[in-house]
Amino acid sequence: MHFGIRVNLGQFLQQLLQVLLVGMTIGMMRNVVPALAETEFGVPRGSFMLLVAFVVAFGFVKGAMNFVAGRMAERMGRKRVLMLGWLVALPIPAIVYFATSWSWVVFATVLLGINQGLTWSMTQTAKLDFTRADQRGLVIGLNEFSGYVGVAVAGVVTGYLASMLGPRQGLLWFGAVVIGLATLLAWLSVAETLPWARDEVKRHASSTAQALRPRYPANVGSAPTTGEMFTLMSWRDRRMAALCQAGLVEKFVDALVWAFWPVYLHQRGMSLPGIGWIVGVYGFTWGAAQLFTGKLSDQLGRHLLNSWGMWICGAGVALMPLGEGSAWWSAAAAVSGLGMAMLYPNLSAAVADISHPSWRASAIGIYRFWRDLGYGIGALGLGAAAELGGRLESAFWFVSIAMAVSGAVLYLCGEETHPRLNPAN
Repeated sequence: MHFGIRVNLGQFLQQLLQVLLVGMTIGMMRNVVPALAETEFGVPRGSFMLLVAFVVAFGFVKGAMNFVAGRMAERMGRKRVLMLGWLVALPIPAIVYFATSWSWVVFATVLLGINQGLTWSMTQTAKLDFTRADQRGLVIGLNEFSGYVGVAVAGVVTGYLASMLGPRQGLLWFGAVVIGLATLLAWLSVAETLPWARDEVKRHASSTAQALRPRYPANVGSAPTTGEMFTLMSWRDRRMAALCQAGLVEKFVDALVWAFWPVYLHQRGMSLPGIGWIVGVYGFTWGAAQLFTGKLSDQLGRHLLNSWGMWICGAGVALMPLGEGSAWWSAAAAVSGLGMAMLYPNLSAAVADISHPSWRASAIGIYRFWRDLGYGIGALGLGAAAELGGRLESAFWFVSIAMAVSGAVLYLCGEETHPRLNPAN
């Protein structure tokens, strides 16, 4: 088995295309659907908890599926899990098209959560299987760049399609093309990468294993049970717990962007294409900057980028309601996107650094379980904050404060995980 991006470039590009289509699949639900929740799907104005119900459903389902996907991938293989994720997504565009109430949208989002938990997890895990440890930040940066560019592109394109064809028909055609193409490519072009992971386990056990070994958690066997993995990631290892809580809280930002940004901007007179572009600035900045921040963490380390990313992203959230106009909102979105780019690939890279290859897929799955549970917990929190405060702006302050506190916990309880900068003795 050969490891590295260059020698596996064909499969690497196939996996990047897959995650681009994964991003487009979630992106089609992030502009038109919440902005038109009142007029198209009957959500009463001011019903903040009802409005966030679809994001809550998505978060809890996707979090659970991330957990399941990691364990499934070690038994079934990465490609089968990826294919299963795409098959689940096939009905989503039709469900939204025929929706007669908001409950249909919630159901479609449950299927979307299953799809995203299975497919996004597998694109990341597969690339980590066949690339080298010193490329890990770059790999995850490119993975998330591709995915969140897909999210941003879909938000802009569906805004225009909704204006031209109507919201339901625009989403139907966009979703059918994206999901159909992704399913076909996953079936015909994606290779199984589990053999690379098994080969890496053998190399670690040999005398030729790399000299700089990561600080793996102590007292973990080569085949830990699901319960052992869950407790290790959630509280037994202080570093893993710090990373998991940061992952959970940073999803509060994405829940806010998804559920409330389009509504907030729509209430201030922005058109659907205009909302798509402002939300797109967040996605494009996040995606493009990850081309550099992932690679930068391979050189400078993960820990400070992660901590400062939490604080900068939270500052961008606080800026949004402090001004008016598309230029101000776009600038605030760019600040949030930059902070997210600093932390998003590098939290995952830090988890991968200190996860043994024999249980890395499970560790990533459990980290992603906690991270994407943040959609659900964050949506409940920001919905409650808006209800209690009586206005959408209260949700912005809730998220900004949560990011500041979580960043401080990560800074104090975490440590540098890059094996070159902080190797095991």
